[in-house]
Amino acid sequence: MWTRFKRDRTGVVCAIVVLAFFVIAALAPVIGALYGKDPYTLYGNEDPNLLDEFGYPAGANGGISPSHWFGIEPQLGRDVFMQLIYGMRMSLGISVAVTVLTVVTGIIIGVTAGYLGGKTDYFLSRVIDFLLAFPSQLTFVAFMPVVVALFVPPGDETPTYVRVCALIIVQWFLGWMGLARLLRGQVLSLREREFVEAAKITGASPWRIIRKELLPNVVTPVLVQSTYMLPLFVTAEAGLSFLGVGIIEPTPDWGRLFQAGARFYENDPTFLLFPAAAMLIFVLCFNLLGDSVRDAFDPKSGR
Repeated sequence: MWTRFKRDRTGVVCAIVVLAFFVIAALAPVIGALYGKDPYTLYGNEDPNLLDEFGYPAGANGGISPSHWFGIEPQLGRDVFMQLIYGMRMSLGISVAVTVLTVVTGIIIGVTAGYLGGKTDYFLSRVIDFLLAFPSQLTFVAFMPVVVALFVPPGDETPTYVRVCALIIVQWFLGWMGLARLLRGQVLSLREREFVEAAKITGASPWRIIRKELLPNVVTPVLVQSTYMLPLFVTAEAGLSFLGVGIIEPTPDWGRLFQAGARFYENDPTFLLFPAAAMLIFVLCFNLLGDSVRDAFDPKSGR
């Protein structure tokens, strides 16, 4: 698999780009210290020459300069580069947590339903069908305030960590069913194979059969599906923040940058350029990486 993947130049380049995004997001505090800026300071108030009388960047191209590489935010005058770096850190962190929880839940429920079969399979399959009937985006928007209200008394300001936890819970709750259904079908076919029957004859316990015989044979779909799910969760999290039910001011977030850009794009289109380009590059590269991983594991799938 590794040899086939290395031969795929598109996959290698996309893997490098995706890794660069995660490294940059993880090192956001270090980059901020070297850059000499942070995502919260209102630089427009400290230097009145940065914003014009209407609150828009006084310099060309959104105020891009050696001091502010990606310009400054209209009205507030915050540094766009640091907003983007920390916004990536927030969005990717949430999406990775959701992906890990989704994969673990999908494996547990999918493998359990497929291996045990019978009433267990019937019950779990009906639960999956019921949850799949929910329109995900509308359910995200509807459930976010409900989940937040469970942790925060009415009238109190919602801490950022509560919103982060709510985003993770809501996306995880409605995100694991596709993988679980896929693994259920895989395990249903695998449990009838000769090597599983041989393990049963030798007296192996169900847990040992699942761990030694079944799980190694579902690694490929798990990895492939994971590479497709993570960018979907990134865009879903950004969409919730864009709609105002995810991360809100003043915490940096990818989706909140799009929300601000939608207000300013007519007078300052440059502000939206860098967050949009970063999102496009990340999602495109991750999807192409998923295709390369799939082809590397199963060359016949790409034909």
